[in-house]
Amino acid sequence: MRESLTTRVRGALWVLPALGLVLVFVYYPIVENVRLSFFHWSAFSPRPRFIGLDNYREAWHDPVFWQALRNNIAYAVISVTVQVGFSLVLAALLEDHVGRRLRGFLRTIYFIPAALSITVAGMLFQFLYDPHIGLLNRFLGAVGLHSFEHSWLGESHTAIWGVIAMSQWQSFGYTAVLFVVAIQRIPREYYEAARVDGAGKIRSFFVITLPMVREMTTLVVIVTVSGAFLVFNEVMVMTAGGPSNSSQVLGTWLYQSAFVNDDMGYASAIATIIFLITLLAAAAQLLYARRRRVET
Repeated sequence: MRESLTTRVRGALWVLPALGLVLVFVYYPIVENVRLSFFHWSAFSPRPRFIGLDNYREAWHDPVFWQALRNNIAYAVISVTVQVGFSLVLAALLEDHVGRRLRGFLRTIYFIPAALSITVAGMLFQFLYDPHIGLLNRFLGAVGLHSFEHSWLGESHTAIWGVIAMSQWQSFGYTAVLFVVAIQRIPREYYEAARVDGAGKIRSFFVITLPMVREMTTLVVIVTVSGAFLVFNEVMVMTAGGPSNSSQVLGTWLYQSAFVNDDMGYASAIATIIFLITLLAAAAQLLYARRRRVET
């Protein structure tokens, strides 16, 4: 009994340094940010002034905040569709229809964009979208689709979609490789038994592959949705939220409110809202995955 207690105490002592770092650098900033969201303060104010929920009321009546939230939601929906749905289909095709040597080469090709920095990828797509020398408009003109040519990052109705497209291009291969790893862990005997029972490729995908990669799917969905609401670098590099705030996301609007408009309290309120959205999205996905695991 005493040895067991001593072992537990020693284990706790090993954990304490890491726990202390998490408390100081993760949980304390979160609590402090929530507290500051109830104050009006700036870099030049002598002390924060308590204003209650006024910062949240300002967000409720702020059209740019709602535009940014809509852009984040669109970002999340498209990211889940592409980085989860399409990536899983691509991974299944790579594992089932492509030879072993070519399979490794294609995985490398698909993963290369994820190895690029966001700044480099953003600059590449800026050249691609350039209205005068960009490859996209040149291609559209070459095939006779002149009416579809745009200043992709300079028009309010196309800017955010251009940023989202770049982000999907960069992340698609990475999530596909994650699904490839998950599919490789499925015993081949399952597919052989399904083939003996007369199941085709599509049916095997839905009754074997999908259920067996559920844990990886849950992880990728959580990371993808959280990333969609935390997105910052892609927008800042390509459009900085313009034109006319049409491509603002919550992260860039937080930055502008804090460091351009010098309204730290309002920026703290936006940060709190981002935290709550990502926390609730992750909790809902984990709860759904746990219920599905119990049902099966």
